[in-house]
Amino acid sequence: MTRRILFFCMGNICRSPTAEGVMRAKLAAAGLDVEVDSAGTHGYHVGEPPDERSQAHAARRGYALGALRARKLIAADFSRFDLVLAMDEDNLANAQVLCPPAQRHRLKLLMDYAPRAGRPHVPDPYYGGTAGFEEVLDLVEAACDGLVAALRAR
Repeated sequence: MTRRILFFCMGNICRSPTAEGVMRAKLAAAGLDVEVDSAGTHGYHVGEPPDERSQAHAARRGYALGALRARKLIAADFSRFDLVLAMDEDNLANAQVLCPPAQRHRLKLLMDYAPRAGRPHVPDPYYGGTAGFEEVLDLVEAACDGLVAALRAR
C-alpha cells in the first residue's frame, strides 16, 4: 500500500513543491492518510522556500506552499518512499543514476497519472511568464487527481 509519496524536479522550488502542496490538499479532501514530500535532483536552492511566483499562483487556487523548504534528493529517499515521481524525463534520468536497482520500480513520471492531459511531463516555468505557472498547476492538479484515484482503487 502506498503510504509515502515524493515528488521531485530539478531545484525543488517550482514544480515539485507545487505538486506537494496540491497533493496534500487533495489527500486531505479525500480523507487519505499518505505522507507527501518533495525534493530536487540538484541542490541549488536547499533550505529555500518555493519560488514566490509558484507560491502566488498556488495561493490563488487555495494551496499554501510557504512553509515548504527545498531539499536535495538522496539515495535513502528510494527506500523511504513508495512512489518517487519525477516532473520530467531529464530529472527521471538523473534520479535513476542515484536510485538503487532494487527500488527502480518506485520511480515514475507524475504525468503517468494524467494520460488525458496530453503531456508526458510538467514543464519548468522558472524562466517563463505567468502562463507557465498556471500550466504547471493545471497539469499537477490533473495528475494528483489521477494519483488520488489510483490510491483509492488499491
